[in-house]
Amino acid sequence: MKQPEVHLYRAADYPRMPWRNGGGTTQEVACNPGGSSAAFDWRLSIADVAEDGGFSAFTGYQRIITVLEGQGIQLTVDGSEQAPLAPRQAYAFPGDAQVQCRLLDGPIRDFNLIYAPARCHARLQWVAGAGPWTFHSAARHVLVLNAGRSLSVGINGAPHALPSRYDCLHVETRDGLVEYRLESEAALDACVIELLPRVV
Repeated sequence: MKQPEVHLYRAADYPRMPWRNGGGTTQEVACNPGGSSAAFDWRLSIADVAEDGGFSAFTGYQRIITVLEGQGIQLTVDGSEQAPLAPRQAYAFPGDAQVQCRLLDGPIRDFNLIYAPARCHARLQWVAGAGPWTFHSAARHVLVLNAGRSLSVGINGAPHALPSRYDCLHVETRDGLVEYRLESEAALDACVIELLPRVV
């Protein structure tokens, strides 16, 4: 079986770009190979939200948002007020929804997965607490965002280090089941995203 391709994206290198609606800035963590901020199958990003306001529209996409830093936010989606969103709580909504954001107590930083459901399946989960944590996946793309201290990800037994907060490991595989093992000297604080192309 061919070994997965592994790429480390360093937080210090993430490009910063303006929001589509001009209301803030986003750092792009990762994007599907060959994709761009204008056209992509999936994209991970970190955004700084300093004030209440509206979200950009991404028609044809699904979004999953999580608060990384700050006290939290409250979203109103297509006129329906949602429950307050605290850190590490993931919330999914359609990219073309009309979304207003209210900060609960000051600025926040959030983590976003935006993907095209017509072209890929997606799963996002947060891993926290004492490690190690092991899982198996046959997803084409597996990404691990380190939201805590130094993190090690074992891939079929081979260790890969994510030394800094918000570093991201991208594992791309063509076939077969891969074993992943997350370990940290401190408590685990990581987000795992699995992406699998839809068969058409």
